[in-house]
Amino acid sequence: MTNFWSIWIIVLSSVVIIGCIFLLRACSKNNTGVKEGESMGHSFDGIEELNNPLPKWWSYMFYITIVFSVIYLALYPGLGSYKGLLGWTSSNQSVRTLAESKQAVIDAQAEGRWVQYDQEVKHADEKFGPIFKAYADTPLEELVKNKEALKVGGRLFLQNCAMCHGSDARGSKGFPNLTDGAWLYGGELETIKTSIMNGRHGMMPPKGGLPIEDSELPGLAEYVVKLSGREHDEALAAQGQGSFMKGCFACHGMDGTGNKFMGAPNLTDNAWLYGGSRGAIQQSVKNGRSGVMPAWKDVLGEEKVHVISAYVYSLSNK
Repeated sequence: MTNFWSIWIIVLSSVVIIGCIFLLRACSKNNTGVKEGESMGHSFDGIEELNNPLPKWWSYMFYITIVFSVIYLALYPGLGSYKGLLGWTSSNQSVRTLAESKQAVIDAQAEGRWVQYDQEVKHADEKFGPIFKAYADTPLEELVKNKEALKVGGRLFLQNCAMCHGSDARGSKGFPNLTDGAWLYGGELETIKTSIMNGRHGMMPPKGGLPIEDSELPGLAEYVVKLSGREHDEALAAQGQGSFMKGCFACHGMDGTGNKFMGAPNLTDNAWLYGGSRGAIQQSVKNGRSGVMPAWKDVLGEEKVHVISAYVYSLSNK
């Protein structure tokens, strides 16, 4: 962290704490000119406002909170680059840069530096590492049949993937449903693993980068509705087909079934990432869409991704 940002955080945190003290003191004083317990002269629907002071327990609670925050920021890191009186740290990364050895950790503890997080990670790796190694050595085709492995993959999914795809993996607007079998890049085992390992970057430019006028959007949306097998206005869809043939087929295919190599959606399966209403389709065409799935290879490692891949595959292949 640079000195500027360190000072900025220290000043901002101090101003907030001091401001809370002054605000609490100001609210504790009677500056209204009306005696406590008397009417403020305001009433509505039979309810009259009285000049009542803040409850003492409420004020004391906030004073205790302020004192606690000051003590906490003095003992632990929180004010910019200030390390705190206890020298606590959630990681021994700085220790590792000095020496890649257990002795470095022991020295850090002797100096009063806490390395709890890394010790817990080390303990977990020793305990669960062999299990993940065994799973990683198992082909995905066999791993999807291992109920215990799928349970582990399910827990990893909840910890790392559920925030976007949902705890039930059914996704939400802009986040794919992993249970319906509609895959942008393919639902094969290795393809799923590649998607999780390396991430995906999907992008549809506004109007596909084609000379499509706003007046053509209703017809184009109607034609897409027709492709998905829903009731439609045949005349309007025919107009939209002409707009589609200006170049939309280059990504989505002449028959609208998409292109998994490009991540171009299949428009005929009635599975919609951003909504399948005519209005939503027009908005997608007019403004374009952009979606990014981060790569997990450096976050979880290939062994854990291997297990998650088997679990994700099982969701749409039960």
